[in-house]
Amino acid sequence: MPNQEEYSEQLYTEDEMLLKVKQAITDNRMPEVSIAPGYGRLLTMLVSMSRSASILEIGALGGYSGICLCRGLASGGRLTSLELKAEYAELAERHLQQAGFGEAVEYKLGPALDSLKLLEAEGRRFDFFFIDADKENYPNYLEYAIRLASPGAIIAGDNIFLRGRTLSLEKNGPAVQAMRRFNEMIARDERLMTTLLPAYDGLALAIVK
Repeated sequence: MPNQEEYSEQLYTEDEMLLKVKQAITDNRMPEVSIAPGYGRLLTMLVSMSRSASILEIGALGGYSGICLCRGLASGGRLTSLELKAEYAELAERHLQQAGFGEAVEYKLGPALDSLKLLEAEGRRFDFFFIDADKENYPNYLEYAIRLASPGAIIAGDNIFLRGRTLSLEKNGPAVQAMRRFNEMIARDERLMTTLLPAYDGLALAIVK
């Protein structure tokens, strides 16, 4: 008997482009941690519904989430993607080009906190944020997202349960502690309107008031 996520995914046929991205991630021995297909579809819907024209993605990996985000972009919109590793950004950029979004994406290499500081200094503002990078900096990424947000911007953070480690009292490593702090911040920050979605590995959603 399938679980809820398996049942849901059986109703959809994952498109060839996203399957190609996942295969390339496997072939290049990269971490197979792209956003779940159901949440990828949700990202596309949220970007489209909010008519976001400027997106900031923290963590590009192979470009799976980037494609999902760009599929919802308003005409003339732009995705800025922060990625630590050049080889990951190159693969993501190649996939975004193949998906028809090459002109809509800019990549910034290096530690995300350094890139975020520069974006803040430049006075950049964004309508949508997707956080899916190193877990220990999630609280820092959230603070930057709030500061860089246009009014009413949406913030999404993936993997908030860390495959169950966030929920386990026996797990207290740096990533787990940071994720618990991130989840508490999302739930309690009065600058935000939020909810946590429990399917797959969890997704935090917030609107900046």
